[in-house]
Amino acid sequence: MKKNAFTLLELLVVIGIIGILVALATVSYTATQAAARDSRRKQDMVAMQNALEQYYSSHTFAYPVDNCSLAQNNMTSAWPTDPENTAPYVYAESCTGTKYCICATMERNTGGNSDSACNFSNATKSYYCVANLQ
Repeated sequence: MKKNAFTLLELLVVIGIIGILVALATVSYTATQAAARDSRRKQDMVAMQNALEQYYSSHTFAYPVDNCSLAQNNMTSAWPTDPENTAPYVYAESCTGTKYCICATMERNTGGNSDSACNFSNATKSYYCVANLQ
């Protein structure tokens, strides 16, 4: 009498294939999450840039001095926090009253600058920077 069943070898092959697919999906998912967080950081930098430009136009054409977050009142929400750990952004900030430059740390090498004069470099990290438009 012949029984219809899977052999041990067939079961091991199927389990191995499933394991490989799960490993690939996990790596892909992690990379996608990092890309999404970097995209959020770039959007937050642009929102800060817009708030600073509104501050400039409503405060006799001057940017904040020493503390860029003074422009928070010009945002529809609170000053942005980092999407990975909800702590304040790890960024370089320079507000002098006549110009500003804000750079946020990126997880992947997807940095860039909105202005060549606004540049924050580090050999081990990538940054995305925005500068004054005026």
